[in-house]
Amino acid sequence: MKVAISAQGKDLDSQVDPRFGRAKYFIVVDSETESFTAHDNSLNLNAPQGAGIQSAKNVLDFGAVVVISGNVGPKAFATLSATGIKMYTGASGTVRDTLEAFRAGKLTETGKATVGGHW
Repeated sequence: MKVAISAQGKDLDSQVDPRFGRAKYFIVVDSETESFTAHDNSLNLNAPQGAGIQSAKNVLDFGAVVVISGNVGPKAFATLSATGIKMYTGASGTVRDTLEAFRAGKLTETGKATVGGHW
């Protein structure tokens, strides 16, 4: 299973980015192999609009079935929900710690957008 986590840097010791659509990076971790890849999201970071939708499409292209972030906006939530990707919000700390919390069942699945658009 691939898990995409919004991040401020390129590795597991980076801080989780509190934004989904405008995150600096996405760290995609394969839970079976423990391998990960970092994906630059700078195009969406600076986009005037549509960042959440485009980031959601990118995460889908990465093969993720789970997204973890600090927050998720309404357009990203709608796009991710339509594809069946599960979302967990309220994450903070490092990507590594967040991944461990997810594996331990300490994160709660999100049932709605947690912020308004373009915050």
